[in-house]
This record gives sequence, C-alpha cells and structure tokens, in this order.
Amino acid sequence: MSDASTPDLAALRAAAAAAQKALEDAERAAAPADGGAGETEAPAAGVPDVGQAPPPATAADAATTGDDAPLTGYAAEVAAGYAAEATLPLGALLEGEPGGEATPNPQVQVGFALSMLNRHGLVAGATGTGKTKTLQGMAEGLSLAGVPVFLADVKGDLSGLALPGPDNPKVAERAASIGQDWRPTQYPVEFYSLGGIGKGVPIRTTVTDFGPLLMSKVLGLNETQESSLTLIFHWADKKGLALLDLKDLQSVIAYLTSDEGKGELKGIGGVSAATAGVILREIVGLEGQGADAFFGEPAFSTSDLIATRGDLGVLSVLELPAVQDRPQLFSTFLMWLLADLFQDLPEVGDADKPKLVFFFDEAHLLFTDASKDFLQQVVQTVRLIRSKGVGVFFVTQSPKDVPSDVLAQLGNRVQHALRAFTPDDATALRAAARTFPTSPYDLERLLQELGTGEAVVTVLTEKGAPSPVAWTRVRAPQASMDPAGDAEIDRVVAASPGQARYGTAVDAESAFELLQAKAQEQEAARAAAEGSATAAQDERELAKERARLEKDAATRERAEARHKEQAARDRNRVVGSLAKTAGTVLVRELTRSLFGTRKR
Repeated sequence: MSDASTPDLAALRAAAAAAQKALEDAERAAAPADGGAGETEAPAAGVPDVGQAPPPATAADAATTGDDAPLTGYAAEVAAGYAAEATLPLGALLEGEPGGEATPNPQVQVGFALSMLNRHGLVAGATGTGKTKTLQGMAEGLSLAGVPVFLADVKGDLSGLALPGPDNPKVAERAASIGQDWRPTQYPVEFYSLGGIGKGVPIRTTVTDFGPLLMSKVLGLNETQESSLTLIFHWADKKGLALLDLKDLQSVIAYLTSDEGKGELKGIGGVSAATAGVILREIVGLEGQGADAFFGEPAFSTSDLIATRGDLGVLSVLELPAVQDRPQLFSTFLMWLLADLFQDLPEVGDADKPKLVFFFDEAHLLFTDASKDFLQQVVQTVRLIRSKGVGVFFVTQSPKDVPSDVLAQLGNRVQHALRAFTPDDATALRAAARTFPTSPYDLERLLQELGTGEAVVTVLTEKGAPSPVAWTRVRAPQASMDPAGDAEIDRVVAASPGQARYGTAVDAESAFELLQAKAQEQEAARAAAEGSATAAQDERELAKERARLEKDAATRERAEARHKEQAARDRNRVVGSLAKTAGTVLVRELTRSLFGTRKR
C-alpha cells in the first residue's frame, strides 16, 4: 500500500534529474573560458555562505517560479541526494534564515531510502523539540510501506497510533506547506507490557533464554559475580534443571549453597559460597521490584513482531510507563528482544526494505551503568543484525547519550534542536556539529535555533554515501498525537490474538519443582533411615528389657525355691521338736501310770 502523502515517485525523479541538469549547466556557465587556467576559488553557484540559507536564485541559476520550476543550487543538490526508488518520507527542505523567516520547499522532499533503514539511525534533540512526533511519523510511514515496527513507549505518548488524528486546520495548513497530503489515519497496533505489568499483552521470557550476561546487568553484578552466574547457568543446564522463572534460579543457588550441594558447588569452577550468596540476595531484591512477572512461560516469540495486516505493517507498542522507574530492567529486556531476533532471523543481506524497525525511545536508559561486556554485546548486535533485515533507531536527547562505538554503527540521523546552557552543553553541541558531513550551514548556530518540528537531517543514499545535510520541516503524524484512553487500549488488547496465546501465565515443572522433589525424597529417605535406626534401637532396648525381666524372674524363682527349702526345713524341725516333746510327755505319763507316781 502506498502512502497517499508521498510525492509521485516519477515526478520526484524527474525533478531530481532536472535539478541535476540545471546544476551542471550552472557550473559550466560559471567555469572560466580558458578551461581552468588562472581560475580563482569561489563559492559554487547557488551554495550559500556558511551560516546562511540558500540565497535567491540568480540568472545563472536559470531560476523560474511555480511548482514545476526546475530546482537550482543547494535545493537541487538536496533533491538529488534524497531521491530513491522507495522512500520513507520525513519532511521538506526549509529555505531561509535560521532563527527568522524560513520557507519550506515542497518540491524538495527529504526522507530515508527504505533499503538503507537497516543501517540504523539516531533521532536526537532536547526535550520539547519534536522527537516523539518525528518517531511517530516515521512509524506511520513504515506501516504504510508494509514494514512492521516495534516501539518502546517509555512515557505512554505513542498509544494514539491506534486512533486517527483529529481534524486540525493548523496541522492541515502546515502539512500543505511541505507537500504532505495529510488525512486522519488509524494504524494496526498491538500493545504489549512487560510480564503483564501495565496494559498490554504480557511479554515474558525464561531465565535461560534471558541468559547470564543480561541477567548480570539487571542484577548489577561485577565481573567475578557475572562469571560465577554463568557457571551456575551451565551447571543447571548439565543437570537438566530448566530455569524458567526467578524461583528456579533461586532454588538452584540455594541448593548449591546447602550442605547437600556444597560438593557440586566446588565442582563447577570454584564458585565461592559467598559469591553465590550475593547473587541470591540480588535476585531476591529484583523479585521485590516485581521482576518475577517478567520471567516464565509462555515465553514470547519475537517472530510475532514481524506481522502485517493487509498492506500495512503492524506497529507493536511496548507500554512501559508502569515500570519507568526501573530503567535498568526494561532496557535490558529490550536488548533481549533484539538479541533474540538476531538469533532467530535468517540472513537476508541487502533487501528493498527492512523486515522490522526498532525504535528505542529514551535510549540513554539502555546505557546507564552498563558494563563493558554489555556494551560490547550491544555493539555486536547492532552491527550484525543489519544482515537480518532489522533496523534500529535510538531516540534520545543528545548524541552523547549513546556510546561512540554504537554511534559508529548508525548511518541515518535526524537531529532536532540542541541547547547549550552549560560549558558541557556547548562542548557537546560543537562535537555534534562536527559529526555532520560538510554543508553550507553554520550547524552550531542552526542546531540551537531550530524550531519545534524542525531537524537537521542526513541519511545514507541507496549507494551507501551520506546525503547532503538538509534543514527539514518534519511531517505531522496522521494518527492521534494524544495518548489513547484506557478503554481504547483495553479494546485493542482484548481483540489481540496474542492475548489468547500469552495472556495467562503457566507454571511448568522446572528446577524449583525438581529440586523440591529431590529434597522431599532425601527427607523421606532420611526419615526412613532414622525410622530404621529407631526401630533397631527399640528392638535392642526391648531385648535388654526382656533379658532383664527373664533374669529377674529367674532370680525370683531361685529365691522362692530357697524359701520353700527353708520352710520345709523349718517345718521338719518344728515337727521333729514337737514329736520329741510329745514322746517325752507320753513316756512320762506311762511311767507315772506304771509306778503310781503323781504329778507334781
């Protein structure tokens, strides 16, 4: 689907060819008759002095009036530099005095060659200069060109893409002045959120897919701790312990620092228990920030971001206002998305247009307190993902917010106004001005005097060369420039196929459950062993008690026998005594009876 607001391509080519021919004719007219002998250095025809806008055309420029007039001077050079087979329109060239009257030239359209958008870019400018609207307009143009877009919406300003812009006479007048056929337009939008915090389809990933390097950055670990975490990941992988969420990683570290796991800890490369304890505490702190919602299943498939509806590319908006106070977390998460795309996408080389374009708003948050290893990964990913057909644009307040190694990988640049209130600001301004290709502008002055919605632009042409620097009035977005309401976002999310696929979290069996089951088995075995030992001890005690009772019984039996024997002896002695006594009495009585003696 073609953008109704894009100038006719054939007409643009014809204008560029005419401009180039007029420029060549003007140069030939200005050349000395002797073919160069004795010529003196003079400004090229139509090129303004430094700090001045292109001057009015002269007779030598073959200038005419009207929309069909051939372009001359620097305008012709700009028109030729931005002509391409397929373009993403950005705006129109401004002519005039910086800080004063400036007139847009609708014949000179400034934009990006679609085939060069995978060379990445930068959109920079002070607060309030129009960066977000430029980003929104670029996203709209890409959608119309059938290119899917991913936008990190840190402040919640981009949700209006789901709604057509309201009719506004001032916007219509401004659009007409730069040759934009502005009309209210609604675009296909998908809203996403990190783990369901905020509004949008939840984006989750597993701890394993996130990886130890990005996890170390989000945890703020030093190099030693980072290498230790890498070894822990490796050990879990070898043991078949899936790390899906934070509690899985916690359980693995807790096991390795327990009595049962100390031997394992020593065997994975000398990770100290103290280091493991530090990592565990940092994970607990991260969990306290709500990050546990970001890790788990179902894991988001980044290929879902490469989607179209009809001829329009889908705009995937990651809503981040709910977590904007945790920049380190969401910036790392965004880098995971980019790294995951790099791993999954096939090589495409140089294509007519990109497969996907990323916009990182508030890009300085990506690099705040970033480790050396993390920066190296960013540079490597940005450098290599070009061949996968993915373009990356960093949106920030100043070019100095982005590391120089990353800036070196960027081929397209839209620079809104910069401010110089401090000596450091002035230094940054001069540095920014020096990084542009040579142009007739006094860029240090121009960059401070740009109005809202104006920018200094240079991009890569289809041949890979820098285009002429162009002072540009940027196109107005055709969708709503105000944030969408909660009801509208809820409606879009409810209708999204991603909500059915990713909306409900799943807690599958992983390291936590496996280690928990192992601990329960060990506890049961320990209990069984303790039970067996107790039973054996009880049996021993019972045997002792039985032996004691048998001994006591035998002792009692012996005592009773002795008692019986003694009683028998006593009884016999008594009986004998009685018998003896009775016999004596009987004899005495018989004697008395025989001899007649009497009792005494």
